[in-house]
Amino acid sequence: MQRLSIPDPLCASRLIKRLPYSLTPRLFAAFFVLLTLSAPSFAQAPSATPDSSGGMTHEQADQILQELRQIHQLLANGAAPQRAQQAAPAAEKGKLNIAGLPVLGRSDAPLTMIEISDYQCPFCRAFHKGTFEALKKDWIDTGKLRFISWDMPLEFHSNAAKAAQAARCAGQQNKFWEFRSLLIANADKLGPEDIPVYAQQVPQLDMDRFRACVGSDQFSAAVRKSVGDANGQGISGTPTFVIGKTQGDVVDGVIVVGAKPIAEFENVLKDQMGK
Repeated sequence: MQRLSIPDPLCASRLIKRLPYSLTPRLFAAFFVLLTLSAPSFAQAPSATPDSSGGMTHEQADQILQELRQIHQLLANGAAPQRAQQAAPAAEKGKLNIAGLPVLGRSDAPLTMIEISDYQCPFCRAFHKGTFEALKKDWIDTGKLRFISWDMPLEFHSNAAKAAQAARCAGQQNKFWEFRSLLIANADKLGPEDIPVYAQQVPQLDMDRFRACVGSDQFSAAVRKSVGDANGQGISGTPTFVIGKTQGDVVDGVIVVGAKPIAEFENVLKDQMGK
């Protein structure tokens, strides 16, 4: 079947100068879809997971177009130009402190990968539907890589910050990764009424305790700090990854921008392993 293909959307920041870096990826992707694909192409695109070549499904294209509408509204309200000079493309290297964050994999794995993500980001979901499973099987489950989730809800995703806080609430009961997987799988439906529904699907999660935590906003400051720390490294788009040698709570490594194919991540991991 024919797939919708786009170039890596997170490499497009130079094309639309009046937007902040965090907005350009989706806008570029949406314009590309609108300008280059015909209606029959949309109709023929399956709703399956993209393959490693970077194909886009009909469902993902619909999400990007929806984000274009949201970005257009921000532009109409004058929000984007005010931030246009504040963000810069990611640097080649980054350094983040992961103290207190949940770890997937062995804590003493030789390498660490941090995923800077947004729960409403369709490209983050594409990464988890495809590339992540291969990384987990070959690198995380084999003890070579520990994986860290880093929150960076983007301002034009109205439900992303609350979803990030809810995931941390689930983490209080050692259910972070189970709940996170449900949020990622349902990236297009994360309204306030949806979060408790997903929480109820997590085995042995105390719902009263979970609801109290979500209602208290106790993690709102921590999520804001997470965004600020990522921005301080020149990171302003999702997904972005910091990959480096495991050295306690501080990860000092290279920055990889975008939902790359598994081969590209493996090249970076092998290079870091050899240092």
